[in-house]
Amino acid sequence: MTEEEQKRRPLVHHIRKQSASSSELPASQRQHAAGLSSRAQGERRVDKAPASSPEPRSRRRTGFDSNTGRPAPKDHRPIHAGSASAPTGSINEPTRNTRSPQAKRPSSQQQRQRPSSRNNVSSAEPLRRAHPHNPLPNQHPVTNQRNNHRNGNRPLTGQNANNRNNNAAHKPNASQNGSGRFGGALASGNNSARNNTRRRNSTTTVPGTHFTTGPALGTHRKSEPKGSKKAQRIAAAAVARNRQNERREQPLPSVLEYRLGMNVQDIAKIIHRDVSEILKKLFLLGAVVNQNQSLDADTIELLAADYGIEAKQKEEVDVADIDRFFDDADNDIDESKLVARAPIVTIMGHVDHGKTTLLDYLRHTHVTEGEAGGITQHIGAYQARLHDRLITFLDTPGHEAFTEMRARGANITDITVLVVAADDGVMPQTIEAIHHAQAAKTPIIVAINKIDIPGVDPKAIVNELMEYDLVPEEYGGSTIEVPISAKTGENVDKLLEMILLQADVMELKSDPTAKARGSVIEARLDKGRGAVVTLLIQQGTLKTGDPIVVGNTFGRVRTMNDASHKSIDSALPATPVEITGLNEVPQAGDHFVVMDSEKDAREAGESRAKTAMEEERNNGTVVTLDTLFSTMAKQEMKTVPLIVKADVQGSVEALASSLKKIKVEGVRVDVLHAAVGAVNESDINLAEASGAIIIGFNVRPVGQAKTSAEQKHVDIRLYNVIYDAINEVEAAMKGQLEPVYVEKSLGSVAVRDLFHFSKIGTIAGGLVTDGSITRDAKVRLVRDGVVVYDGELGSLKHEKDDVKEVKKGFELGLTIANYNDEKIGDVIEAYKMEEVKANA
Repeated sequence: MTEEEQKRRPLVHHIRKQSASSSELPASQRQHAAGLSSRAQGERRVDKAPASSPEPRSRRRTGFDSNTGRPAPKDHRPIHAGSASAPTGSINEPTRNTRSPQAKRPSSQQQRQRPSSRNNVSSAEPLRRAHPHNPLPNQHPVTNQRNNHRNGNRPLTGQNANNRNNNAAHKPNASQNGSGRFGGALASGNNSARNNTRRRNSTTTVPGTHFTTGPALGTHRKSEPKGSKKAQRIAAAAVARNRQNERREQPLPSVLEYRLGMNVQDIAKIIHRDVSEILKKLFLLGAVVNQNQSLDADTIELLAADYGIEAKQKEEVDVADIDRFFDDADNDIDESKLVARAPIVTIMGHVDHGKTTLLDYLRHTHVTEGEAGGITQHIGAYQARLHDRLITFLDTPGHEAFTEMRARGANITDITVLVVAADDGVMPQTIEAIHHAQAAKTPIIVAINKIDIPGVDPKAIVNELMEYDLVPEEYGGSTIEVPISAKTGENVDKLLEMILLQADVMELKSDPTAKARGSVIEARLDKGRGAVVTLLIQQGTLKTGDPIVVGNTFGRVRTMNDASHKSIDSALPATPVEITGLNEVPQAGDHFVVMDSEKDAREAGESRAKTAMEEERNNGTVVTLDTLFSTMAKQEMKTVPLIVKADVQGSVEALASSLKKIKVEGVRVDVLHAAVGAVNESDINLAEASGAIIIGFNVRPVGQAKTSAEQKHVDIRLYNVIYDAINEVEAAMKGQLEPVYVEKSLGSVAVRDLFHFSKIGTIAGGLVTDGSITRDAKVRLVRDGVVVYDGELGSLKHEKDDVKEVKKGFELGLTIANYNDEKIGDVIEAYKMEEVKANA
């Protein structure tokens, strides 16, 4: 027996002694003693490791009962090294992982009950750890995590590997024999598989150190999957580094063209350098800026000089001025790129003269039947084909309310077709259409319609038109006149041939390679698609995805349909298209221009919208000396507040302007709000606050708005024919006229006596000399032919009774409200005001 075994024998004997007398101990102490005995037996079977220095004092710890969390009984506490009863030898050996693979892991409650100090471990630790419910220090999850972090999950090498191999050599025997440290209590097959996995992931205490190693080889954490966020960040960083390297490899430009307001990001794109590099240079040059901050001209030139390139400022161009694109395009025309285009033809004339019927025959559709009242409510843009050549038609309304729309059609057209009914002759809107075409300097082709009606005389129409400088060719003029029947199609092909002939004479051409520009024909708000705009392209080619500015709005062409509602990707000049993608609904007649980038389009649109808002605000608030009296007169007039909603922008303009032109003496129309779209809850709130009437044209209120209008008693009037709306509003305005009142004399009283009372005042007693005096009459006190006071009766009595009326020849007593200075001999005249309806 070696010296170490002799030293340990007393301790083992003591444990056996406790085990032998375990029948006299409580159950918990018997179980604890059995564990200590098993632990002592297992220690003998383990190969002895080389002796090493004892554990430091900081790692020593006292024993605790794992079940109660309190200090263990005195007999069961671990024996500390250096004490009087501490044996020597293997008890001071370094801790080795000789735990059986069937060892139970401690519960979370047991882990919390353990002392928190990681380093307070006694040299007699093997004896204390023999209890099956007391976990090993190197199995503590917090300790393992900290130790693994220290060691970097290094595999065991050298002496550490030998210790692990020695431990592994004894663990199978312990489990197979049902002995070992835990007496084989957990040597079941299912637990063995689970504990083997735990053993592979466990750590091993390194002899002579204060920490443990990481898991063994092959048990490291798996790499991140390819689709994880960490892998994506790594890939993105690699792409950014590659781009940065590519920028550095690109040569610097010879000249840096800049404009005021550029930031570091804009300059980095131009000179092919990274933003961080430019920021560093600027910092060294004394300019502390961020990548989004605008730079002045001096800073940009200083930066360019540091890079050794020339800085040149671009000429400032107002991107909000889209009209300049039209002027520049007309001046900078490349003749070599011009190609022939389709003519743009506007059909004009008086209402119900057959304009839409003619176009209906050309397109072989039935638009007229769908129009409310049989009249065109807004501009329609269509295309017809004759001899493989396209003709673009614009159908303008003939009603007097659509003056602005006819003028708009005349300004964007090449040829005007004036439709005159042979049975009706020249009418007011016919004359107006002639003036619009002449002002736009567009050639006019007269189509004398309805020649199929018996008894009509087309020559009479020619004579009437000559009064307006429309002289036919047969009389030596230049006006082409074609008698047609839009209903039967008679001579319609001849009319189309005349249109193409006139277009050939005019040599209509455009540049399809230029940036698209043109005008807005119509605009409306669709619930599912947003702003839907009909455009007429005058120059260039419009493509899907183009950044575009339309009036005071902007956006990108999201979808594009042709006149037959088929989706297309591009549209050539003289083509009407319907697009979506704008942020708001533009005004009909606005110009549109395709910009270089969406940023420029946004900047231009927002600038134009801001300018328009400021102009509208200034026009509504500024009062000059010249307009002072007219403004005062308007404020004294009675107003009819209205809110106008319509399906398309052209109808909104036409209806609002027509309502404002209604002339009723003493009353004027005040259009508070006019917009495109259905009647919504915002309109109801505005109408409730202002007392306005909502006029809807070809629109309906949404469900919530209708309910809200009923609750708030807001009047909504809906129409689908424009002159019905105008007539009803005019009638309502006439009803708003102030009534006219006429004075009617009732009678007179001669004052003969006066009675003064402190509480009542002065009572005038007299005799009714003429007519009768009623209780609700107004009175006028006359003294010596002069009106002294004009007011109302306070009370009326006959003798001692209150009466409603006193007739001629009877005496009475009366008081005048708020007046007590009557005199004997005064005359009191009674009268009332009767309303007389005014003539509208």
